[in-house]
Amino acid sequence: MSIVNYLLSAFSIGIIFLLGATGEIITEKVGHLNLGIPGVMSVGATGGCIALQAMYKYRDVLPGWLIVLVALLACFICAGLMGLLYCFITVSLHSNQNVTGLALTTFGVGITKYEMSKLTRIGAHEYLYALPIFRQPFSDSTNALKYCGVMTFIALFIAIAVSFVLYRTKVGLNLRAVGESAATADAVGINVTAYKYVATIIGSGIAGFGGLYYIMDYAGSQEAYLSIEALGWLSVALVIFSLWKPLVCVFGSFVFGLLYIANAYAASILGITLPMKLTPIMKLLPYVATVIILVLTSIRKRRENQPPAGLGITYFREER
Repeated sequence: MSIVNYLLSAFSIGIIFLLGATGEIITEKVGHLNLGIPGVMSVGATGGCIALQAMYKYRDVLPGWLIVLVALLACFICAGLMGLLYCFITVSLHSNQNVTGLALTTFGVGITKYEMSKLTRIGAHEYLYALPIFRQPFSDSTNALKYCGVMTFIALFIAIAVSFVLYRTKVGLNLRAVGESAATADAVGINVTAYKYVATIIGSGIAGFGGLYYIMDYAGSQEAYLSIEALGWLSVALVIFSLWKPLVCVFGSFVFGLLYIANAYAASILGITLPMKLTPIMKLLPYVATVIILVLTSIRKRRENQPPAGLGITYFREER
C-alpha cells in the first residue's frame, strides 16, 4: 500500500504543477516569459478561498457543483487580473518581462499572505468546509486517492484541450506565430496585442487553479497558502522539462511529483531513513531533472524542442 499511496500522492501533487505549467505554456507560446506564476497561483487561490468563505453560510442550501463552480470562477478572475496587470506593463508599457514577472510574484505572494491570514483570523478558515466537495468522488477514501478530486479531472481536460487548440486549430497556429515572430505575425494581419493579452490572461487563470487545488484538494490546511510560491517555481521549471508541450507536461508533472515527495516515502518503501539535512536537497530533484533535460535538448538542437523564438523579447510595432 505504501507504493500505491506514493504513486497516488505523486500524481495528485503533480496536478498542481500541471495546472501552473499549462497556464505558463500558453503564455510562453505567445512570447511572454511570466515569472510571476507563483504570485498568480497564490492570488488565484486567495480569490477562490474568499468566494468559498462568502458561501459558507449557504453551504447547506447550495449544491456542491455550484460551490465548486463559483470558487473556480473567482479563482480564474483573480488570477486573470494578475495576467492582465502583467500584460499592461509588458505589452502596453513595454517594460522588461523578467523584472515585471518577479515583481508580480512578490506582489501576489504579499497579497495572499495578508488576505489569507485575515480569513483565518476573522472566519476561522471556514472555507475549508468545502474540502469534501472538492475531493469528490473519492472524498471518503482512506488513502491518497482522496486527493484525486474534481480539479484533477479538470486539469487533465485543460491540458488535452490546450494541446488541441495549440496544434490543431487556426487560433493555435496564430498564437504560436506571434510567439515565434511578432513582427511577421503582425505583417500578415494577426492582431499581436490581442493574442498576447488573451493568451496571458487565460494562461494566468489556468495557473491560478493550481493554487486553489493545492489548498482545497491536496493539502486541505489553513497554512497551505504559505507553500504555494515554492510550488509555483516548480511549475515554471516543468514548462522547460516538458519542452513547452501540454501533453508531455502531464507525464512531467507525475515525474515531478515522484521526485518532490520521494523523501517522505523513502523510509516506508525502501526502509531507508534519510537524515533531516537531506530533506531540502531531495526537494531539489525536480530542478536537477529540469537542468538535465535542458542540457540534452540543447545538445540535440531540435527546433520543436526549443522555446518560442520570440520568448522574452519585447515587441515594438514601430520597429517592424
